[in-house]
Parts: sequence; C-alpha cells; structure tokens
Amino acid sequence: MTACLDVRDATRSFGGLVAVNAVSFQVMPRSVTAVIGPNGAGKTTLFNLISGAIAPSSGRILFEGTDITREAPEAKAARGLIRTFQLVKLFADLSAVENVKVGFHLRSRGGLLAALLRPRRVRGMEAAIERRARELLDLVGLGAAADLPASALSYGQGRLLEVARALAAEPKLLMLDEPAAGLNADETARLSSLIRRIAEGGTAVLLIEHDMHLVMNTADDVVVVDFGKKIAQGAPDRIRQDPAVIAAYLG
Repeated sequence: MTACLDVRDATRSFGGLVAVNAVSFQVMPRSVTAVIGPNGAGKTTLFNLISGAIAPSSGRILFEGTDITREAPEAKAARGLIRTFQLVKLFADLSAVENVKVGFHLRSRGGLLAALLRPRRVRGMEAAIERRARELLDLVGLGAAADLPASALSYGQGRLLEVARALAAEPKLLMLDEPAAGLNADETARLSSLIRRIAEGGTAVLLIEHDMHLVMNTADDVVVVDFGKKIAQGAPDRIRQDPAVIAAYLG
C-alpha cells in the first residue's frame, strides 16, 4: 500500500540551528499519526515543512507517491493535504454552517463566471454544499448550532468548527496542530472519537499534540522528536515503554 505521506530525511536549518534533522516517517491511508516531543523539539517546523509554509534545507516529501517537496501550500492543499491553519480564522459574524461552506468553496468549481453563465447549475451546487455542510456539522457534534453565529460558540465548539471546515475542503490528509489545546476532558474525549471517525472514513490524520491521553487513545502510530531528531516511532503501547522517550518526554 502506497503511503499517503512519506517524509524522507527532512532537514531544516536556520543559520547554525538545525531545527529538524533528517526526520523520516510515513503516514498510511486511514490512519492517525501523532507527532510528540518537548517544547522546542521541532514539531511545528516539521509541520511547516510538510504543509509548505517553509522549504526544507534537504530531504524529500512525497504525497501519494508524488514529490511535493517544493510545492506551495496552495498547491499541496489542492492535492488534498489540508492543515487547519491554512484556512482563515473563523468568521465571527457568519453562522457555523456558513463558515463550513467557506471550506467547500476552496475546492468548488463554482465562481462568478459560472454563476453568470449557468445560474441554475450553480444554485444546485450551492444547495448540495449547504446539505453537506450541515452533515459535517452533525459529524463534529455541532448540528444543533448550525445557524448560530460563530461568535456564540464556546472555545471548544470553535475548534470543532475549524475541523468541520477543514473537512469541507475534502482532505486526503488532515493536519491538526494541537487540536485539544484549551479543551476540557469531555471535549477532548469527543475530539478523540471524531479523529478516529475521520480516519475510518478515509482521511488520514497527522497531528501534533501534548495531551498524552488523547495521543495514546487515538493514534495508530506515534513519532517522537527531540532536539530536531526522531528518537522513536511505533504504536502507543511501545512508545509508552521506550526508555529514550521516557527520558526525553514522558518522564
């Protein structure tokens, strides 16, 4: 089976500092992969290399077998590699369902010219987008809040709305940067269940997360980085018992 994402010896230097040092790992289809490590370990820089926010100093990044190392974030998103922060922040004055519809329009072929030439077709497309947006809100547990303004949602609900909007862009790989930050225990449990459903539905998930309970109960594979290097990789049960991981991070 071809990996959804294949990171090969990704390296990024900033002057004399090597922030990411020859890191390699794969993300398989329909799986959840977590990247963990201490603050300053290079996790966010690694995400930036994958999403295209910055270019690697060396190494390669393949997506579904195609080298995308030097592609811009927009080109990677068009392939189906979506990072939640690639989308603009939530529009506070728009309803939840309208915020989700913004994600669809990143991939929709409808536009001003199409609207002028084929208004009936575009109206049908908009109706389909509205239905699917509400289905995604149901998926993340926000169906009842679909018509509320985003400003009326709690912090935790806002994070779930961001996930729904990212899913609207039809990702093949969804990258989540600390999705559980600021969530309470119940919200984190719902997020864990949601991430598993997303993966089982066909979208691979790659996440950075400090909440070890979420990681160990959600991820199929865990990549551990420290001082820019990968020090371990494996299933959660194996990572829990790895002496190098315990010394560097789990304590």
